[in-house]
Amino acid sequence: MLMPMALWPQEDPGQVPADATRAAQLQEAFGRSGIHLDYEAGICAIDATVAIRDELLEYLLCLPYGAAHESMFATQVEAEGLNTALLTLGVQPGSNAQWAPKVPAPTDEELRAGASAHDVTLPSGDGFYIYAAWTEGDESYLYRIEDLLRDLGRGRTMQRHRWVYLGSRMTTRGPDKETVFAATAEGNLINVAFFSQGYTLLTPALEACVEQTIWLPNAWLLPEMHSPVLFLFSRERITDLPASMSARVPVVEPRPR
Repeated sequence: MLMPMALWPQEDPGQVPADATRAAQLQEAFGRSGIHLDYEAGICAIDATVAIRDELLEYLLCLPYGAAHESMFATQVEAEGLNTALLTLGVQPGSNAQWAPKVPAPTDEELRAGASAHDVTLPSGDGFYIYAAWTEGDESYLYRIEDLLRDLGRGRTMQRHRWVYLGSRMTTRGPDKETVFAATAEGNLINVAFFSQGYTLLTPALEACVEQTIWLPNAWLLPEMHSPVLFLFSRERITDLPASMSARVPVVEPRPR
């Protein structure tokens, strides 16, 4: 998926900017779309809000018209622009989860006992570490996104791992079979449970994500509903925010005592 033309910096014909100039141009262009890019740090950040604190999750991040009733965070940032920013950081598309019928097939008795009828190949490939940051009172918070997700199957937070970049895909919609970017059409940017369509930009890559009814927000750590957060995609693990992102961390109202 290419960046919308309005986002690309304009250049004089025949002039090729130096790397530093290109990075500055990209950061400025993405910034106009609400996407904060630190090319050198390998980090992309967007503004998001807490959409769910106490309900089961199927998605991690969505647009307001997506599955907001099943997503922990929501954002206004357009899917195509975000996808282009992630590509700018050098990520390569990975593979989505795949299902294949078990051979031999489980017996009816085994199925009734909870056996799966399919073998699942987990998503694999390049991707990002995901974080959320905010300031509350005189404290600043930076969490790995898995720490904000409860895995009811394991009885603890989601296992930390690198999320696989899928980049969504083009699909056809409507009676006229218009070709559209699937993440834009669906409004869902990152899933928590696996979906075979591969419409999202990123997917988890854990065996537990086969299950769709074991994921809850970790409400003990999250700020209140609708609170703003800085949602970050990083090519490498981080323990602190780079200076370029620190000033963008939103302030939320302290929790009632």
